[in-house]
Amino acid sequence: MEPWRGKWALITGASAGIGLALAAQLAAAGTNLILTARRRERLETLAERLSQHHGVRIEVFPADLTLPVAPEHLFAFTEKQRIVVDLLVNNAGFGTYGGFHTSDRTRQLAMVQVNVAAIVALTHLYLSGMIHRRRGDILIVASIAAFQGVPYLATYAATKAFDLLFAEALAEEVRSYGIRVCALCPGNTITEFQEVAGEPRRFSTHGETAEKVARVGLEALARGRSYAISGVTNYLQAQAERLVPRQFVTRMAAKMLRPPD
Repeated sequence: MEPWRGKWALITGASAGIGLALAAQLAAAGTNLILTARRRERLETLAERLSQHHGVRIEVFPADLTLPVAPEHLFAFTEKQRIVVDLLVNNAGFGTYGGFHTSDRTRQLAMVQVNVAAIVALTHLYLSGMIHRRRGDILIVASIAAFQGVPYLATYAATKAFDLLFAEALAEEVRSYGIRVCALCPGNTITEFQEVAGEPRRFSTHGETAEKVARVGLEALARGRSYAISGVTNYLQAQAERLVPRQFVTRMAAKMLRPPD
């Protein structure tokens, strides 16, 4: 965490799960924070706790990233406060479980807005300043689902595949400017994700802690890696999928995830 001591980090989706764990770990290391999510009360409670425990400066900006204007409003806020963001953490995201043809189209499109469009917008808004200063880091929270098509989580997996490829490509574009970009790819993690996505409880019986996943992501970013898979089992699974036909992997995923009749 040393590279970000005394600097400012912006974390989206900071009110729960991996975002909350990232905020706690960065604050403990002396990083000032801008926390954003939809729930103001949660953000203010978290900000008060972290600032009291670690003596860092924290700003709160509630925002709904399903709204296309939200990234520009967030950027305008940090500009008005004259805050230089040296670490951008694109963590906000959600999934929806079930058959695509029976899903709510508005919800599917909102997922694309949060998981893809908001990430592109925020990265574009903050990257120019980082390049001008010749310093800055960007962590994008993707998923192990980025490595294959996932039936019954089709749109979610597709958005995370975008996030992974976007991060890997951008990492090479900006490396010469001294800027690091990394995609964090967690597997099943003990957060609110499953409940929000509407997944059956059987999918959430095992998983890594958000704290462990956050630590893996920050360590990988500090080391200059373009992506990191949290968990040995998840890493082996992602690598093994390259050795068998893609259609076979998708069919196996469908058998595991198919909703009950």
